Amino acid sequence: MVLFVRVAVDQPAAVAASAGTGDGLYDYRWKGGAIEVGRFVLVPFGARKMVGLVVEVNETAMVDAERIRDVIARVDGLSPLSKDWLALTRFAARYYHRPLGEVALPSLPPPLRDAARYALSELLDEDTPQVATLPSIARAIKRAARTAVVKEPAEKPAVELNSMQAAALDAIVTARQSANTQKPILLYGITGSGKTEVYLRAIAEAVAANLQALVLVPEINLTPQLAETFRRGLPGVRIGTLHSGHAAGERLHQWVLAHEGQVDVLLGTRLAVLASLPRLGLIVVDEEHDASYKQQEGLRYSARDLAIVRARQGRDGKSIPVVLASATPSMESWAHVESGRYRKLVLTERAMPEASLPTIRLVPTQRVEALHGLTEPLRAAIVDRIERHEPVLVFHNRRGYAPVLACGACGWLSACPRCSVNAVFHKADRHLHCHHCGWQNRVPRACPACGNADLAAVGRGTQRVEESLASLFPEARVARIDRDSTRRKGAAASLLEAVHVGDLDILVGTQMLAKGHDFRNVTLVCVLDADSALYSHDFRAAERLFSNLMQVAGRAGRGGARSRGAEVLIQTRAPEHPLFAALLAHDFDGFAASQLAERRAAGLPPFSHQAVLRAEAPLAADAIAFLAAARADGIAILEGRHAEHGIELYDPVPMTVARIANVERAQLLIEARSRPPLHAFLDAWLASLQARRSRLRWHVEIDPLDI
Repeated sequence: MVLFVRVAVDQPAAVAASAGTGDGLYDYRWKGGAIEVGRFVLVPFGARKMVGLVVEVNETAMVDAERIRDVIARVDGLSPLSKDWLALTRFAARYYHRPLGEVALPSLPPPLRDAARYALSELLDEDTPQVATLPSIARAIKRAARTAVVKEPAEKPAVELNSMQAAALDAIVTARQSANTQKPILLYGITGSGKTEVYLRAIAEAVAANLQALVLVPEINLTPQLAETFRRGLPGVRIGTLHSGHAAGERLHQWVLAHEGQVDVLLGTRLAVLASLPRLGLIVVDEEHDASYKQQEGLRYSARDLAIVRARQGRDGKSIPVVLASATPSMESWAHVESGRYRKLVLTERAMPEASLPTIRLVPTQRVEALHGLTEPLRAAIVDRIERHEPVLVFHNRRGYAPVLACGACGWLSACPRCSVNAVFHKADRHLHCHHCGWQNRVPRACPACGNADLAAVGRGTQRVEESLASLFPEARVARIDRDSTRRKGAAASLLEAVHVGDLDILVGTQMLAKGHDFRNVTLVCVLDADSALYSHDFRAAERLFSNLMQVAGRAGRGGARSRGAEVLIQTRAPEHPLFAALLAHDFDGFAASQLAERRAAGLPPFSHQAVLRAEAPLAADAIAFLAAARADGIAILEGRHAEHGIELYDPVPMTVARIANVERAQLLIEARSRPPLHAFLDAWLASLQARRSRLRWHVEIDPLDI
């Protein structure tokens, strides 16, 4: 029996276009009997052997049969991927304008898709040469079979829900049990209102109905803490985790557990949105506003948006609920609530008895002396908390020791030689670091331009703030949490645990502090240098700043009666800014209303839809020239349609950080009033760009967050 299969392989759009496949699917002949859609196969691709995914099976060839090569082997050991999973990846490929293989294959653990590295081609079965078994898959299957139900020690007493939590839970459970098409649910609750407890109960109900739940979180560092919360709150429930911090073998093991239905809850970062879950019945996106859900390399997808699509497509044709949880929802989600597309569930009370929101105070810094960057009100408040044995959080969203080294004699600055940014001074290793390209170099003994030996560290990063706090408060136990201090596995978890158990007096950190941590004994949060974002050209800057400040403020006052009098002190040079008026009142609703009014008037997202074409080249002129030619092609396409399309192509411009790693970068913004015309235009436009066969690198990003 001879069958013809269409196979998705991980190849970029340019390769697919040159092969004439368009959708990135390649035809092969299969002579080994029956084969199912969703199976992995080993196929020849040029001179290489690659793992591919069968997405169609036909009895006749779709192209000239003489040109079709044979499948080398079928990969056994796993159940086929479901039609629901394939439908999701097909949607992502269409929406983000990428070949299917470039979407489906990279979402899988490396041992499933990297034939060269994992020697799949050498593991053909001697008795059945058209079947291959990958040892790592076999080990993962055996390990999964041995995985027992884990119960961290005794069930804690059930937390009694308040009336708002109970109403929200009832609405989610009712939605899951309903046969009607689901609206996404925005679970909007102030910090500390018990959103996690609500969706834990909803997950327990889904698991009791023999369904799986997918829970997305924005940061790897949140996963261990939340996993422990889940294990205590869901005793007996099988919980898996999936994130890029796993080694390849562990990532495969966790993926297999989910794929074979041997976990009830999968907790993961953005890549988990494409995990295979055969009994999926509920999706939760925690901190749905977080920009970390947007992938910035390769397939530039939004995990939050794909979670919503996955819920709408559902399982076996029936939609399932998706819960978007946040104290500071994204403007997109808020606008969808106002338009009636999303349903809003509100929690306005803190869940902990007698807990209350902290008082937020602004500390103006104009004409005020600051010692080591801290004004007297902050220093006094910190001393008071140290004496009361209550830990303090200090938020400063810039890592390193100082943003730049400078020469006072000639004006030299420590610029990165490969990027159009300054290199950051890291005092611990006496190196300059570029946080964009990774370049490092020893701090020069003297100014490279004039020989002056007196180089000054200008500005403050978290390392310098940590040093200053240790100097100001020598009796205090001070630690720092940022990307530099948490590179070692488990470092973030141990630092956070130290705060929980009272082994730290002051924890200084970046926005990692703001992401959902439940510190029950913190009564003071200090914020340094929050003003820089107020003057950004990015129209989302105010939204991000307000979210960061409200989220980090929410770490204080969560301990009930123990945390009465909790405060948030924010040093600022612009106390009169309208953003701070809303923040002082904990008024997200008012802030969101003003932001949406501004964006509606300006025709900005979510009231328009954007894509951006970016080009990279050794010379900036070449990148700009490519984009200018692309714009001309696009205008010609639009003019030929003779219809009101509502699409605008802006002039090409250098990116904000124009050069990274000696590569010049430029971009061209495309804006439309609605999505269908935008995507129809992109289909035609990208085909014309592929036909140009340009050697420089370029890509299109849909719904960009950073322009």
